[in-house]
Amino acid sequence: MSRVGRSLAVALTGLEGHMVDVEVLHQPSGLPAFALVGLPDAALGEARDRVRAALISAGLGFPGGRVTANLSPAYLPKAGTGFDLGLAVAVMRATGQVLDSSAARQVYLGELSLDGRVRPVRGVLPAVAAALAAGFDRVVVPAPCAAEAALVKGVRVTGVETLDELAWHLGAPVNEPGPDRRAAPPPEAAAPDQLDCGDLADVLGQATARYALEIAAAGGHHLMLQGPPGNGKTMLASRLPGILPLLDEAEAIEVTALHSVAGALEPHRGLIRRPPFQDPHHTATPAAMVGGGTGMPRPGAISLAHRGVLFLDECPEFSPRVLQTLRQPLERGEVVIHRARAAARFPARFHLVMAANPCPCGQGYGRGENCTCTPTARRRYQERISGPLLDRIDLWAEVEPVATLPRAAQAAESSAAVAGRVGEARAVQRERFRGCAWQLNSGAPGTWLRAELGEARLARSGLNRALELGVLSLRGVDRVMRVAWTMADLAGRTSPTAGDIDAAMTLRRRGA
Repeated sequence: MSRVGRSLAVALTGLEGHMVDVEVLHQPSGLPAFALVGLPDAALGEARDRVRAALISAGLGFPGGRVTANLSPAYLPKAGTGFDLGLAVAVMRATGQVLDSSAARQVYLGELSLDGRVRPVRGVLPAVAAALAAGFDRVVVPAPCAAEAALVKGVRVTGVETLDELAWHLGAPVNEPGPDRRAAPPPEAAAPDQLDCGDLADVLGQATARYALEIAAAGGHHLMLQGPPGNGKTMLASRLPGILPLLDEAEAIEVTALHSVAGALEPHRGLIRRPPFQDPHHTATPAAMVGGGTGMPRPGAISLAHRGVLFLDECPEFSPRVLQTLRQPLERGEVVIHRARAAARFPARFHLVMAANPCPCGQGYGRGENCTCTPTARRRYQERISGPLLDRIDLWAEVEPVATLPRAAQAAESSAAVAGRVGEARAVQRERFRGCAWQLNSGAPGTWLRAELGEARLARSGLNRALELGVLSLRGVDRVMRVAWTMADLAGRTSPTAGDIDAAMTLRRRGA
């Protein structure tokens, strides 16, 4: 007599999760076969062999006859090995080994090894969140992923190490596991991730660059650091996460989910509270930056820097094709990766920090007596970064050579002191933009900026003259005004003065 067994799993498209009904039909009288339908990818198609071997290793055996498994809805592409556990439970229900009807109302995520162990999978956090949103509050995951799944509040999580452990938990006829192997609630997550990003007090001198870094942190602006090697460009950029506010609950879940989907989340670390810092090598490919891969794509460095910092050291050395991939996320705040069957969307709102030498040899600062580069070589080096990309940079700071070592009594400000001012400036912006679609000055539209400043103040600022001369584009004018608002917030003023606008124009060295 044929019987249908069911369970639940989750398919991810980018960060969006979709509930999948796993249906297994067992026909004892048919020829021995195991068919899997429902748009599986290659890794999921191999689940037939993994599930068969895991059931046999767990002492449950695999039924004779024909077994047909369907992943519904069939039109939805499904990728990865996270459906193994749901398929095994559906087979056990179809063969009568599990009779508990509550088993069909739990969500199962996990990969099976041939000996019956349950292996961790990526994307557990967004998958569990999707299950809860669909009304399912009980999930079974691999034991190493239990802490990650428990980050979703309101979900009952069970972590299992082996298939026979899960089978006993569901009432299947297997030997009772020892006390140390029984399915148990997940362990508590470790303390929130706190990235050691150093202290600004380590950076000697560089008053202008430090101030530009503070403005970038306070208003969400993009920054270019230029100067000879060995004077602090990388140190400054790496300390930017330390002066940014910690992520709130919603932001932390979003960032942690991105790292989970990418397979970059360390077990038991809890939510990522510190803004992330990504510094890809200059040999990175467009796919490594944007994301990609076979089947459903994974997020790249651009999305992994979401709510944090993307640092491109020696940016002229990056491929022009790689640099051009930044233009869309800088404007739209997201990356869209298209595939034949679906499109994956990943958020990508980050602080872009680029660092560059003045010329290929790095010694072309000031008069450049030690520079060995020809004018043509220097021009080609600087032109590797396109004008449209530079037009999206709000701040341009020179990192000058340090002539003398400062005295101990003249130690630089710490990250904590700067972070305090940044937090106060951001609080002012949140209050100013309450009820708006944006929260920081960097997101304010030009119409709002011009209306708030007024025609008279704009006429006195010199912005119109810069626009007439072609020094600034319309986008450049808006970005100058955004920086001016941030400078006013840091200084405790209610709106920018003409001096703030002039200073913002000075910091914006280039514009198309």
